[in-house]
Amino acid sequence: MKKLQIIAIITSLFFLQACVHKLVTVPIKVAYKTTKGIAKGTVAVGKAIIPGDSDDDKKDD
Repeated sequence: MKKLQIIAIITSLFFLQACVHKLVTVPIKVAYKTTKGIAKGTVAVGKAIIPGDSDDDKKDD
Protein backbone atom coordinates (compact mmCIF):
# COMPACT_ATOMS: atom_id res chain seq x y z
CA MET A 1 0.00 0.00 0.00
CA LYS A 2 2.91 2.35 0.71
CA LYS A 3 4.29 1.83 -2.80
CA LEU A 4 0.97 2.84 -4.33
CA GLN A 5 0.89 6.06 -2.31
CA ILE A 6 4.46 6.93 -3.29
CA ILE A 7 3.71 6.28 -6.95
CA ALA A 8 0.59 8.45 -6.73
CA ILE A 9 2.54 11.29 -5.13
CA ILE A 10 5.31 11.14 -7.74
CA THR A 11 2.76 11.05 -10.57
CA SER A 12 0.90 14.05 -9.19
CA LEU A 13 4.18 15.96 -8.85
CA PHE A 14 4.86 15.47 -12.56
CA PHE A 15 1.38 16.76 -13.44
CA LEU A 16 1.72 19.76 -11.13
CA GLN A 17 5.11 20.62 -12.58
CA ALA A 18 3.47 21.86 -15.79
CA CYS A 19 1.04 24.03 -13.80
CA VAL A 20 3.82 25.58 -11.76
CA HIS A 21 5.76 26.26 -14.96
CA LYS A 22 2.77 28.14 -16.40
CA LEU A 23 2.21 30.10 -13.19
CA VAL A 24 5.81 31.28 -13.24
CA THR A 25 6.40 31.98 -16.92
CA VAL A 26 3.13 33.72 -17.90
CA PRO A 27 3.47 36.69 -15.48
CA ILE A 28 7.14 37.08 -16.44
CA LYS A 29 6.25 37.22 -20.14
CA VAL A 30 3.52 39.81 -19.49
CA ALA A 31 5.87 41.94 -17.40
CA TYR A 32 8.57 41.74 -20.09
CA LYS A 33 6.22 42.78 -22.89
CA THR A 34 4.81 45.64 -20.82
CA THR A 35 8.25 46.93 -19.89
CA LYS A 36 9.42 46.64 -23.49
CA GLY A 37 6.42 48.65 -24.70
CA ILE A 38 6.96 51.36 -22.08
CA ALA A 39 10.64 51.64 -22.97
CA LYS A 40 9.86 51.98 -26.68
CA GLY A 41 7.26 54.65 -25.94
CA THR A 42 9.69 56.57 -23.73
CA VAL A 43 12.35 56.53 -26.44
CA ALA A 44 9.85 57.73 -29.06
CA VAL A 45 8.66 60.59 -26.84
CA GLY A 46 12.24 61.52 -26.03
CA LYS A 47 13.14 61.69 -29.70
CA ALA A 48 10.08 63.81 -30.44
CA ILE A 49 10.65 66.31 -27.62
CA ILE A 50 14.42 66.76 -27.70
CA PRO A 51 15.40 69.13 -30.49
CA GLY A 52 18.63 68.69 -32.34
CA ASP A 53 20.21 66.01 -34.42
CA SER A 54 17.80 64.07 -36.58
CA ASP A 55 18.43 61.43 -39.20
CA ASP A 56 15.39 62.53 -41.20
CA ASP A 57 16.60 66.10 -41.75
CA LYS A 58 19.79 66.26 -43.76
CA LYS A 59 21.48 69.63 -43.86
CA ASP A 60 23.05 70.74 -47.10
CA ASP A 61 26.04 72.96 -46.33
